[in-house]
Amino acid sequence: MPLKLEQFIKRSGFFIKIAGSIVLYFFFSIKVCAQTSPKPDFSDKTTWQLFKYDIGNIFTGIGHSYTRPLHWKGKQWGTFGATVAGTGVLYLFDEQTSEFTRRQKFGVPKFIRDYGTKYGSPQYNYMLTSGVYLTGLFTKDEKLRRTGVLLIASASSAGLLQQLTKSLVGRARPISGKGKDTFDPFNSSRNFHSFPSGHTMLAFTNAYAIAKQFKSPWFKGGIYAIGLIPGVSRIWDGEHWLTDVALGVAISIFTVESIDKYLDHKYDEKYNNQQKEKKISWNLNIGPGQIGVVGRF
Repeated sequence: MPLKLEQFIKRSGFFIKIAGSIVLYFFFSIKVCAQTSPKPDFSDKTTWQLFKYDIGNIFTGIGHSYTRPLHWKGKQWGTFGATVAGTGVLYLFDEQTSEFTRRQKFGVPKFIRDYGTKYGSPQYNYMLTSGVYLTGLFTKDEKLRRTGVLLIASASSAGLLQQLTKSLVGRARPISGKGKDTFDPFNSSRNFHSFPSGHTMLAFTNAYAIAKQFKSPWFKGGIYAIGLIPGVSRIWDGEHWLTDVALGVAISIFTVESIDKYLDHKYDEKYNNQQKEKKISWNLNIGPGQIGVVGRF
């Protein structure tokens, strides 16, 4: 039988612990050696040699993202704590936000609804990421290859997490008719695969990785907004709660940042090399009834 927590405080505390433990499990679960090595000279490499090098970086990049907490310091742990706490606060409003958002569904243009449903699916995700990578590979454009590696590694890393945790947590979807605090771990029914939102993680991972290639805060903000549509669409479809989406966004950011830093040691070229000199700090902002990405000038 699904687990129904009776007391409000216990429900909140349980969910906060779940959110924290899942993120930690994600990062600590697999240890892959990601030692940095000298960057090769790509000028005389064949397409096959480039492909083998990039595939190796995809796998080691995924492993690198899993072990980042081993190297976290005060600031990183502070961000992690704020993310877990923010998710816990949003949890208090899950049912209200679900009811409100689901009522707005048919006021949203159909093409946006269709986009939200399709873009976050694995097949569309890997069509996009593979297209970017293969273009860079066959044109021998190191910047584009690196971007493709970042996209594929980040999506794969985040995708593995959502597959494992959906079954581990067993949270009921809103559409099931059960409350936000209904959990049935390892239930094979998709009605108990709400947490976290896979569509959100795949879509926003792509959006965040692509946005890193641009300096303009307007371009970044627009790309982030597009990347959030699949997550929002899952709320208005009754497939996910707000907290499923919020934590999915947070994990996407953590994943892309860790893999991007790893690839800095593997490739000489990247889009927007001036990124290191940026004057805008982008941060996830989670609060009662809101989720967003804030740029601080």
